[in-house]
Amino acid sequence: MTRKFDTLAVHAGAEPDAETGAVAAPIHLSTTFRHDPDGGTDDFSYQRDDHPTQRRLETALAALECGERALAFASGMGAIAAMLDTLQRGQRVVVPDDCYVGLRGYATEVLPERGIEVVVVDTADLGAVRDACKQGVALVWAESPSNPRLKVSDLAGLARIAHTHGARFACDNTFATPVLQRPLQLGADVVMHSTSKYFGGHGDVLGGALVFARNDDFAERIAARRLLTGAILAPFSAWLTLRGCRSLPARMALHCANACKVAGYLATHPAIERVNWPGLPNHPGHAIAKRQMRGDEGMFGAMLSIELRGGFDAAVAVARRSRLFTNATSLGGCESLIEHRASAEGGHTRSPPGLLRLSIGLEDAGDLIADLQQALG
Repeated sequence: MTRKFDTLAVHAGAEPDAETGAVAAPIHLSTTFRHDPDGGTDDFSYQRDDHPTQRRLETALAALECGERALAFASGMGAIAAMLDTLQRGQRVVVPDDCYVGLRGYATEVLPERGIEVVVVDTADLGAVRDACKQGVALVWAESPSNPRLKVSDLAGLARIAHTHGARFACDNTFATPVLQRPLQLGADVVMHSTSKYFGGHGDVLGGALVFARNDDFAERIAARRLLTGAILAPFSAWLTLRGCRSLPARMALHCANACKVAGYLATHPAIERVNWPGLPNHPGHAIAKRQMRGDEGMFGAMLSIELRGGFDAAVAVARRSRLFTNATSLGGCESLIEHRASAEGGHTRSPPGLLRLSIGLEDAGDLIADLQQALG
């Protein structure tokens, strides 16, 4: 039976426990599992290799992203590193000019030490990406919408370019989630998630994941590396994330509705030079976002950033005066967060000094707007 996404989110990886009939997924905390004395091939042996709760979560993640296989990791950076560590000396990788600071740090510090050339490109510019790939490329990495400037890249176009040059195409889908966007269906080979964010949904669990379009030798190679490095997700973290999958569509609907109202208000405020949110008609990537996200339903995500006319001092002052928005890093929880991104990113930042990143939560939109109104002065 073909199931709609909301139904799939509730039921994927959630079959009742075979032993007890429990409807809620059990947590298996055991670090070791009984096996045959002769070394037989039971499903589980040791928690670092794999465990039942993680396997349930991976089943759900693969189903939600329409992939053949998913691998869970202890963090989003663990998932990023596992993907980038498949690159070999002498290869080239294309990464976005606007991206998660952890990716930028890994690309600028770790990969060059291993003899890998990193090419930084505006992935919203297909021509620039095509030119960057002409000298050979092993991997094209994209974020759409990007962090923190909410740039939108044409994922289907990037997939075509990468594959034309014999490269794999990977996409960070953390901001959009599979509720709004499914990169594998647009041609991506791998999707990355920081599951700490919207999948967990409550700011209380750390994790990451890779979802593969094909369960092939490449996916198996990363699984083997995860086993050797011990980068699996702990059982309780896997259980919390699996629980978050159940309510993900409902939460994203309210997140997006609130973001639409907040972005509309901010777009009219005289103190703000620019609102970066792909749902606004004047956003450079609006047409692409409307096509590859759920724009026809007004769902463009709940992350946005604003650039203050007064620069650094004005932005920091707004963050300091906020009362309902919590000044904190991360995103995707029930509570709304605000952050001066350049300060948070440190030495690897490329964020404008006047930029504030907002994660719009599940509070009443009117209360959020009132808080921003008083903070902006």
